[in-house]
Parts: sequence; structure tokens; C-alpha cells
Amino acid sequence: MTAPSGSSSTSGAPGKPPPAGGAGAGADVGAARRSVVVEGGAPSSSLSADCDSALSASACADDEGDTYDSFSGRFSADSTSVCASARDYVYENQRRYHKYDEGLYHFPNDDAEQEREDLQHAMFLHLCDGKLHFAPIRNPQSILDIGTGTGIWAIEMGDEYPGAEVLGIDLSPIQPIWVPRNVQFLIDNIEEDWLQPADSLDYIHARQMSTTIRDWPKLFAEAYKTLRPGGWIELQDLKAACNCDDGTMLEGDMYALYTETFTRAMNSLGVDPGSVYKYAEWLREAGFVNIEVKMLKTPVGTWPEDPHQSKIGLFNRNMIYDGLHGFSIKPFTRGLGWTVEEVEVFLVDVRKALLNSTAHIWLPFLVVYGQKPLNPDFAR
Repeated sequence: MTAPSGSSSTSGAPGKPPPAGGAGAGADVGAARRSVVVEGGAPSSSLSADCDSALSASACADDEGDTYDSFSGRFSADSTSVCASARDYVYENQRRYHKYDEGLYHFPNDDAEQEREDLQHAMFLHLCDGKLHFAPIRNPQSILDIGTGTGIWAIEMGDEYPGAEVLGIDLSPIQPIWVPRNVQFLIDNIEEDWLQPADSLDYIHARQMSTTIRDWPKLFAEAYKTLRPGGWIELQDLKAACNCDDGTMLEGDMYALYTETFTRAMNSLGVDPGSVYKYAEWLREAGFVNIEVKMLKTPVGTWPEDPHQSKIGLFNRNMIYDGLHGFSIKPFTRGLGWTVEEVEVFLVDVRKALLNSTAHIWLPFLVVYGQKPLNPDFAR
């Protein structure tokens, strides 16, 4: 089951503080969105009373020079807290959802979902042999993580590339306070125009966003504009599509029925999970070159004989099992018109199938990455 790792997000991005009169990450947010950032719950008198974007970090670096702290010194202290309205949440059917740009993201952001996201991240690391990315980036200085969720990928990239500034963007302010000095989080919506200066990023990452983004060609056009020549964009998605190579998945398999129902629900909400298969084409149309597509088989359950694959399957099954309610309750009730009771009854049978199935089911994990040409004008 494909499960989004974070909410739809972004438009700011990392960068060094601008010179006087210049436009860096914090300046862009303040100018274009009149963002209000609140420190300690009180609005700064120098900022507007509106709040359309906000940086999420906190406090300031200590004097000990620790690797982790709650504020990156490369950004001003006025842009380190989330405004009150961005911290608000919406509650529905005993689940918690984002309030900022309410309704864009159909999945919860509560503690149970955050735990599932982190389990999903661990599963992806095992699946990818510990790699956080496949694109051949070299010494990146500015990294953008779209739909950062709990921020775990951004934090680990900050550790792996200490010389880079990493910005994770999401609709939900659920990221931790204590992060590497070079990591920041921004609350924003990626499907609005990006605030990012042209040619300012080295690498853009988006994982589990196929169930969130409605207009991928627009996003890829924005990414192309904001990447430096030679920069890379990479997309990773676990597709909700059951596959079986040996005939052990019988007709009417409940988990296969679930993935089909989930896809139908998302389509009715204006989102196409099958967009993962069009990424390469859309990247090419946007002007990217050196496009690569990888597909990794991700088992569901412990059926593989290989111990490593069996462990991946265990992680995957548990991640899906834990997430079924969150994946389903809003898409099925709002997209398909089911009652809450109908959703709950359906999920009982799906959970039984996941735990007891003898089918050798696997899901495709798609990785697609491409590069902005070194000479974009010549390439076009």
C-alpha cells in the first residue's frame, strides 16, 4: 500500500542569508507571503499579522558548538517559530489532520501516523541498501525535501551532507525541535507558486507524494526553474498495486481488493496514484535530461526465502497494517461516500488477509530521477 510520507508542501528553499536588499529563503517568505513567525507565542511587531508560511525550528544555537541544536544560525531568529494558526489541527473520526491549507492532504498527522511514517522510512532504507538517494549528487549545498512529514529523511540528509543546507517543507508542523544545524523546516503548500529564486537548488527530493500532488507538470516546471544547472530531482513512491510472480495470489484477494478501492477513492478526490508511471515522461517534457527509472520489488509479508527481503516484507506489512485506518477513513468516506462503519468492517477483513495471507505479494517501489542540463538554454 502506498502511503504518503508527508503532506503536500513547499515553495521556500534553503540558501545562505541574502545580502542587504537581497532575497533569500526567509526574505522570500516574508515578502511574497507576508509571513508572520511567532516566537514564544507572541507575534513579532516587525512582521505582518497574516500567516501564510512559517519556518519551524526554535530557540538558538548554544555556546557548546553541538552538532544538533534547535536553530540554524544561518537563518534569522525572527523566522524560527510556527505561527499559532499553522499549529492548529482539525479532528475527524478520531484522527488529527493539518489545519494550514485545510483539506489538501487526505491523511492524518497524529502520533500514530508519525510512528508509521518512521517505520516506513526504516523499511525504505532496508529496501534501498541504506541509500537516502539514488541520484548521483556531488557536494550539494542546497537541498529541498518536498512533503517532509516527520522530517526524518531531511535530518539524515543533514547528517550525511553537513556542508549542505537542507529544507524540509510540509503542511503539518510535526517535525522535531532538535535537528542538525543545517536543517530547517517550513510550513507551506507546494501547489502554490514557489517562492524560490531561479537556479538556487542542487537537489530536490520527494517521496510518497503520488497520493498528494494534483498537477505534476506544474511542479516539475517549478523544480526545473529553481534547480541550478546540473542539479537533480528525485522521486520515490511505493505504488498501491499488488503483484505476484508465482500464482499464489488468488482472485478476490482482500488486500488486492483494498489497493484497487484505495486507488478509486483517490481518483475521486482528484489525485492519481498512477502518476508514478508518468514521472519520467513529465520530467522529459519539463526539460530534464539523464533520466533514470528504477523499480524495486517490495514484498508484503515474510514469505521471501532471503532473510533480508523477508525483513523488508515484515516492515512493509506492519507499516501497511498500522496505516490502514489512516489511509482509508477520509478517502473512503469523502471520496467514495462510505459510512465510517462500512470502512471499519471492510478493514477488519483486510487486516485478517494481511496477517494470514499465503500469497507472495509485492508492491513496486519506483525511483525516478533526472538532471537539469548544464547548459539549459542550449538544451532547449
